Parts: sequence; structure tokens; C-alpha cells
Amino acid sequence: MEIYLDANATTPVLPQAREAAMAAMAEDFGNPSSVHSTGLKARALMDGVRARARRVLGAGQGRLLFLSGATEGIQTAVLSALSALRDAEHRPELLLYGATEHKAVPEALKHWNALLGLNLTVLPIPVGRDGRHDLAWLRAHAARAGLVCTMAANNETGVISDLDGIAAALAGSPSRWMVDGVQALGKLPLKLEERRIDYAPFSGHKLYAPKGIGLLYVREGAPFTPLLAGGGQEGAWRSGTENMSGIAALGAVLAALEAGGTFCDAATLQAHRDRLAAALQEAFPGLLFNAPPELCLPTTLNFAVPGLSSKLLLDLFDAAELRVSGGSACSAAKAQPSYVLEAMGLPAWQTAASVRLSFGPVVDRSFIDEACARIRVCGESLRESCLDPSAPGQALPADGLTRFVVDGACCYLLADASSRRAVVVDPLPELTERLAQWLRCQGYALAAVLDTHSHGDHASSAGDLWQAIQHEAGAVDALGWPRDIERLDLGDRWLTRLALPGHTQDSTAYLLHDARGLRWAFVGDTIMPGALGRSDFEQSAPLAYADSLLRLREVVGEQTLLLPGHDYDDRFASTLAVEREAQPLLADVLAGRIDAADFAAAKAALEQDLAMTAYQTVACGARVDSSCSLAASEIGLADLQALVARHPDLLLIDVREPYEQRLGQAPQLGTQVRRQAVALSGLPEALVQWQSLPPDTGSPRFQCNK
Repeated sequence: MEIYLDANATTPVLPQAREAAMAAMAEDFGNPSSVHSTGLKARALMDGVRARARRVLGAGQGRLLFLSGATEGIQTAVLSALSALRDAEHRPELLLYGATEHKAVPEALKHWNALLGLNLTVLPIPVGRDGRHDLAWLRAHAARAGLVCTMAANNETGVISDLDGIAAALAGSPSRWMVDGVQALGKLPLKLEERRIDYAPFSGHKLYAPKGIGLLYVREGAPFTPLLAGGGQEGAWRSGTENMSGIAALGAVLAALEAGGTFCDAATLQAHRDRLAAALQEAFPGLLFNAPPELCLPTTLNFAVPGLSSKLLLDLFDAAELRVSGGSACSAAKAQPSYVLEAMGLPAWQTAASVRLSFGPVVDRSFIDEACARIRVCGESLRESCLDPSAPGQALPADGLTRFVVDGACCYLLADASSRRAVVVDPLPELTERLAQWLRCQGYALAAVLDTHSHGDHASSAGDLWQAIQHEAGAVDALGWPRDIERLDLGDRWLTRLALPGHTQDSTAYLLHDARGLRWAFVGDTIMPGALGRSDFEQSAPLAYADSLLRLREVVGEQTLLLPGHDYDDRFASTLAVEREAQPLLADVLAGRIDAADFAAAKAALEQDLAMTAYQTVACGARVDSSCSLAASEIGLADLQALVARHPDLLLIDVREPYEQRLGQAPQLGTQVRRQAVALSGLPEALVQWQSLPPDTGSPRFQCNK
């Protein structure tokens, strides 16, 4: 059963709201602008919902418009206020918005400011560490402002704005005031008419109504310019035939709010949040809440756990069927720190590792019981996987290779259970605490921390890792290789090194051997899937690059797995044979069709004006292959069962991480199905084994349950 804890993003539709929407579509389907009885019936329904909204919101004599949602409401409010400023006798200088506002607000301000030709200065209102507006700053700037935009409550942190304090700061200012009321609806008494609020947008889907329906409050006497012109609906303030099913559903939600009994009161919601907070602190002892709970909505918790990324936590919760988010749903797909937490002055790790847990005001005690139980199980799973920075853990000794990826950059941990030693290749600063925790939990000695090349723009994080485990690296060279040894032993495996100048002058590959021979090569950025490493850095050796590629082929051959320093497309590994077919320039140099100088010149041309990566980091290579899509598809359980029936010899690979596998069950496909659990982080280790299978074995199928 899914436990949905992302209500600040959207909510399921309330049963009575669904029923009301269906009734509107089946019975009250008339156009409310029509004058016949069917239209009048629809008009009566719409007017009744508007009257109820007026009571719930304390709107008094203000205007309430039905529209598509808060984004349209914000656009309409900003357009209205700024259109009035264009004709003002004394034009103000500033447009102000809270630094933690939803992006819809500053984007609307910038858009209409430019389109209307006002060219006013748009400034964020600073917030304190508690997430609340700096009222002294606002008071100092209010006299020069034409529009001030703030939230009633923040969508990421749940911080409740001091609306009375803001109103006092605006006293005497000519500015109009817009308050985003989206997160407050059903949770806070807004009393719109009692405050000097000019505009307040709302979205139905944040409180159990369907998507596509919302409200905009406009204070009596506030300037107004329609965003949409047309048939004159909503008194010509918002043209377009009204969304009657959405209005009916919203009306049912508002009726439940008025009647009581469906929605929890503030004390109950506070108790629910306190229980969830206690469960989180028990599961993750080092957890930090990113905003003071006493200043937040009783339905929202925003937190971070030192040493754990938000992605890991989201995967963990998702495996336990706990649906949480990494911040605003509008920006959750973008790999960026939270601008809300940055505005509050939180440390960088906290802004990048935040997780938001939010529940709706109709949840009951049993729902919270189950959520708390699963949160505690998530903590136990982390400890069993040596991932909890504050607990010793009870994990079995690790063995083999694990890959970590941060914004496309790869780090490898090679562990040997027999000697209880480990080697890290290409350490990343974001992983220092996690790797140190792993080593402490496993009780492994760190044999070496190796870089495949030096970095011109920053120092290696190898020293930080040694410091984190409170050990000295010993006598090592600039890349971390222990001095005076030719091979680095790790149980029955060993590493050797191969100089490959090109990407940098000191670029080096580390070759892993065992009794069967060479197993794979850590090649850094010399060769990446679909690309060759850049050689236009100050510390590069472009004229040596071609000879290094020839030397690499001579030593490792064309079928040895190459593990890259960057993997932007999750291809995990490659071989020289594969890359030769994909990269014409590589093929030319390996075939002897171009010399070192021509190769360097051709690479230089490719590397001109390289764009930043999707992670806004420096691209470490110019893609030269076709970037063809990988053979991956989503299939449902029924299709998967059919596939297994057609291919009874299929090997199904479960790529969930161990902490995910402990929390969720794989689909039931029958006892005859062959399964193998290989975590994505351990896939390079398995690739070596599969590479040695007989040719007629067939291809494995990978399964990732979500």
C-alpha cells in the first residue's frame, strides 16, 4: 500500500469531490451563461460554490474568480497591478517578492515588467534563518514599491509568513500586495478582508480538488486587468466557459471544510506531525529540520541527514512505498540545490540534501501509524547497509566493486572481504562522509585513494577522506599511489598502473588483475562512453593523447571493460571495440589513419565552445557518437509475465540497491523464473562475469521496481 506524503505537491481528489464532479458532468452539465433551465441550474451551482468560498476565505466584498489554478491567478494579479502602475502619475521604482516565493511569482513579475515596458527593479525580500521575511528590510523599501508579493505559507518548508507583520511594514506604502494562499487553504485562517491583501490566488488540487480549478481573490477597489478576453464570462474578468466539474468538486471540498468532521483540526495535525518528526529522528539520529517546526504548517516537515544525499533518501522512501519529494514538485526533476533553503542561509550540503514530507489534513491516525512504521524500517535498512552516518550498522562484509555517481562523475570503491581492505578510485568531495562511514561501519582499512588524473580547478578530495577516517595516507605520489611499489595487492586481486598522458599530463589508468588475468581498467576521462576526454586544459598533453590510446589498446586489448571517470548517460562501462565503432576519431587513430598532431587538431576543433553539462558542471569530453538511446522500456506486470512465458530461460536482473530490496518485494512471476540481484552500483562487477559467459547464453533483462 502506498503512503502518500507529498501533499504540498498535489493531493488525491476527495471522494465527495469526485462524486460532485461526476454529477456536474452527468446532470449539471449546462453552460452557466445559457438562460434556459439547464444553464440556470449550472449557474446556481457555480454561485453557490462562490458564496461558500467567500465564507471560507473571509473574502467579504472582494471579487472571487474561478480560473485554472494559482499560476493563472498569479499572472492575472501581477498583470493587473502592473498595468495600473503604467498609468500612475508617480511611478514606483521597485517590485518586491519574497526570496522563498514559488518561481511562478518572480517569473511573472519579470515577464510583465518587461512586456509592459515598465522596467522597474525587481528585488527579492530577504528572509532570515527561520524562513520569515526581513520586515525591517521590507519597511525600508516599501515606500518605493509598486507591488509586494509574499506567501501565506511556503510550499517547501511550510514556514508560515507573518502576514500581520508584513501588513504593518506596508503601512503608508502605495504598494499593492499579493499573497499566494495555495498552501494555506484549509490549514490557516486567512481572513482576507480583514487584511489589506489586494490579490490572493489558490489552487484546488493542493486541497483534494482536481487539477485545473482555482480561485483568485481581488480586493474591492483593487485595479484589475483581465488576462483572458473573450466571451465575457466571470463578469468579463476571466473569459472562457467555466470548468463546471472542477467548480463542483472544489465546492464539495469547501463544503467539507465548512461542515467540519472531514478535515483534522490544528491540534490533531500538530500531533500527527510530531509523531512523524519523532519517527524520522529515531530512524535517522543525525537528522536536522531545515525550518523551525513551531513556525511551520502542521502538515510539513523539511529535513536533511548529514552524509546522505536527497536522492538516496528518496530512493529509500520510494522502496518502502513512502512518497516524499526533494522540494518543490516544479523543480524536483532538476538536479539543483533548493533555492528556498539557500535564501534562508543554510549550508550547501543541507540545501542539496533536503527532503520534504507533507501530508494532507484529512489523514487519520492509522495512516500516520503506518507511515511512522515504514520510516523506522527505512532507518533499519540503512544501518544494515552501512549507510547511516550515526550508527555502527550490522552489515555483512562487503566484497567487490561499487560505483557511485555524482552529477555524472564516477567514484569507485573496491573492497576485499578476505583482507578487509579497500581502495577508492577517483574520490569525490560529495562522497567523503559516506565513504568514511562505510569504512568505519565495515571495519575495513583504506589501502589507497587513487585519482586517475590531477585537477586544474580544484584539489583532490583524497586528503579529506584520509582525514575523515583519521588516518594518514603515508608516502604516496600526487595521484595517491603508494611509493616504491609496482602493484597494489587487495586479497587475491591486485592493481597496476598505466601512464596515459593526454587528458592531463599525469593521466593514469589503474588495471585490476586476478588469477584469470586482466579484469577491467579504471581509465578516468581518457575514454568515456561516447566521448574522449578533453585535452584543452592547461595541464593537458594533447600531442601525447594518440600514443596513449595506442598504448592502452596494446596493454588491455579491445574487449577489456573500461570504467570511466564520467558517465553522463548511465552506460556504466565500455570497451575499446565498442568505442571504436561509436567514435570515428578514435577509430582513425587506432587504425593509424591520422598521426598525433592531426588527432590533437581534430580534438581541439571538437572541444571549442563546449556547453556545460545538464548538471551545470564543466563537460569533461566532447560527445562524438550518435548518443543513441539505450534499449530500455517500461513494462507492466502483465507484460513482464508474458515476456517470461515467451522466454522461459530468461534471467531477470533485479538492479535495486540492497537497502531498497530489503524494503520492497519483487513482482511475483512464478518459481521457475531465474533471478539475480545485482544492484546498479555493483553492475560493473557483474558485467565482467557476464562478459565471460558462453555466446549462446543470451542477454539478461534488467528489472527496476518502483
